[in-house]
Amino acid sequence: MPELPEVETIKNALQPLVQGKRIQVLELLRPEVIAYPSADRFYELVCGEQIRQVDRRGKFLCILLEHEKRIWLHLRMTGQLSVVEEEKAPKKHTHVIFGLEGGLQLRFSDPRRFGRFWLSESEEEDKYSGVQKLGIEPFEPYLNGMWLKKHMEHRKKSIKACLLDQNIIAGIGNIYGDEILFAANVCPLCRPEELTEAQWERLASAIPQILQQAILEEAVAPEQYMADGGFRYRRSSFFQVYGQEGAPCPRCTEKLVRVVLGGRSSVYCPHCQPQ
Repeated sequence: MPELPEVETIKNALQPLVQGKRIQVLELLRPEVIAYPSADRFYELVCGEQIRQVDRRGKFLCILLEHEKRIWLHLRMTGQLSVVEEEKAPKKHTHVIFGLEGGLQLRFSDPRRFGRFWLSESEEEDKYSGVQKLGIEPFEPYLNGMWLKKHMEHRKKSIKACLLDQNIIAGIGNIYGDEILFAANVCPLCRPEELTEAQWERLASAIPQILQQAILEEAVAPEQYMADGGFRYRRSSFFQVYGQEGAPCPRCTEKLVRVVLGGRSSVYCPHCQPQ
């Protein structure tokens, strides 16, 4: 599933390709991907609108239209956005096509069909997408050790689970959760109440640092994004521990260990991240 760095990369690449273009045609090949409102109402509200901006909130993409309408999109496991010339044949699993002025199309494809769209009108309270329940963005200047401790220390789950809680901090997923904890020398199995003041501070510093580094690693020019037919993951070389079970720790060479927390795997170094 794309996490904050991937969604930010998609946003940055899409913005110059679609900003200012009017949606002239809309094809809903699989209407069920429109979660709210109805597919017919979505069509009615979107056709003819100009794209003002592409934004991000947590793992959600936001396409801001005229009259303060907002299209929210969560890519989920396999969702993909591409910008192509209209003559190009659609890929298999293409579900939505926005026909833009100038002969371009913004296409949404999703083999597993988990991705969803929501649309909110001006001043309409968003009760459907879940965006309004998200916690702070990881780059907020007040995100420090004291803030983290205040919002996590009384939770009864592991610190890894707290990092993945979108109601506390928006955008961190399983992958970057592992990388952040490794950078901060914090064991994913620890409970928040066990962390020291120094660990809270290291964790607060590692969150924006790791995410920003990933954004820089993933950066792609709009032209390349269009040529590639969407986002291509290139992040594996950046990982220190995620997916590296059994490999030597890049710091101390001790073997990395995999555990399962809440149904999700976590990889860490028992020496550098003692419980």
